[in-house]
Amino acid sequence: MIAVAVMAASGGYFLAMILAPGSAQRQAQPSGISATAMAEEQVQDMLGQRRPDFTLRNSAGAAVSAADFDGSILLVNFWATWCTPCVEEMPMLSALRERYEQQNVEIVGIALDDPQKAGDFAEQLNIAYPVLLGTTDAILVGRQFGNRAGMLPYSVLLDRAGLIQWTHLGALDREELEAQIQALF
Repeated sequence: MIAVAVMAASGGYFLAMILAPGSAQRQAQPSGISATAMAEEQVQDMLGQRRPDFTLRNSAGAAVSAADFDGSILLVNFWATWCTPCVEEMPMLSALRERYEQQNVEIVGIALDDPQKAGDFAEQLNIAYPVLLGTTDAILVGRQFGNRAGMLPYSVLLDRAGLIQWTHLGALDREELEAQIQALF
């Protein structure tokens, strides 16, 4: 009985974390401005800022921290199994990770999904980059990286000094992403 109550409370908190930011923004949204435009505006204030610190677990259960990628150009991609554009861009991200590996470019995916389901899913797709898992902790990392609306996919590109150089809400365009990466060499 206690376990059910704890699960229900956790689920309610998880749902509140997802719905509350979007609900508040919809209420405050001026007419004529889309939710996507407002979300994109919010992430622009992250440019030039130092990356937030985080520690999440990979599918093997090992802790992975933001500091593990210091000195690399890093793309942090927030995704979920139920997000069609997220899933569609994952093979492209794997190919880019392999293409730029020698230039010390890293990609890390942070799943905003059930950890077991997301880990199994990434393994089935044979993703060539680290996938980090979490629940509310992963959502909080997304918010720290500027995704206050909780929309997916959401990507953040960091330079070798760990400064945020580019953010993108929505599906990634390979040519645009490669141009952003190459500008950091």
